[in-house]
Amino acid sequence: MADAFRMIIDSHCHAWAYWPYNPPTPDPEWRGRIEQLLHEMALNGVAQAVLICAQIDHNPDNNAYVAEQARRFPAQVHQFVDLDSEWSPTYHQPGAAERLRRMAAAWPIKGFTHYLRRAEDGAWLTSAEGLALFQAAADLGLIASLSCYPHQQAAVRQVARRFPQTPILCHHMGWPTHGLGEARQNLDEVLASAECPNIYIKLSGFAYAAQVAWEYPYRQGQWIVRALYDRFGPRLCWGSDYPVVRFYMTYRQALEAFRTHCDFISPADQALIAGGTLASLLGPAAGASSLRITLSNGHPQISQIESEAS
Repeated sequence: MADAFRMIIDSHCHAWAYWPYNPPTPDPEWRGRIEQLLHEMALNGVAQAVLICAQIDHNPDNNAYVAEQARRFPAQVHQFVDLDSEWSPTYHQPGAAERLRRMAAAWPIKGFTHYLRRAEDGAWLTSAEGLALFQAAADLGLIASLSCYPHQQAAVRQVARRFPQTPILCHHMGWPTHGLGEARQNLDEVLASAECPNIYIKLSGFAYAAQVAWEYPYRQGQWIVRALYDRFGPRLCWGSDYPVVRFYMTYRQALEAFRTHCDFISPADQALIAGGTLASLLGPAAGASSLRITLSNGHPQISQIESEAS
């Protein structure tokens, strides 16, 4: 098999059948669809992507939509199902573990995502219901992808120690500029989680860590990336946050903010952060693949090209 550690894998992106954000766009039924993402991936040499489901406005069936895309493009797309996130009517309601088991039986998922409310301390994660959820994830061999804030990292660490075989990926550098305290204090909480070898940080959301969200290449926020790299090393996973990232920069800029402008990261670790680390977590599913894109009536038509084993 081709060396998966040389591939770029996007750890954090989305796809929606209808654009969920304001202000309204002239193409709401097209802007967030999977074909847009696959087009950007092919143009920028990104082989695979983790689709973080988010059943937000206009998309109550996003789990089912992404499952369909994972079946259409199994060599490019890995589904992380939206489980009881903060916008869900089942948020922290009893039965999360059983809901996850049903989803795993119905859809080709590789993990689940859960968005915590900022005002909470994360204690639900270590409650009986939370621990049952992570036991189900461990039983199913799934990856956990958490949108959690710095003041919730202590609870995340408790879960990580309880389930050391379950990888936990924290979104957008751990949200160090969106916690309850100052950015450096918040970052210290995120950095403390490096003591748990199964906690990983997504190197995504460069705009969220910046004082000016559109000021590429985000040098003012590089102190955060340096600190994360110093503590976590290659337990970072690059992600674009496409298509939400289009509010701030292009897909290519989301990649180059890391690949070109974080030049303090060694080439070997850069390859791991770009895809090797995530490939090791996804396992055999992260094999080599590529896309062929042609245009039909101005729209990209995408077909898969499977690489032969070598």
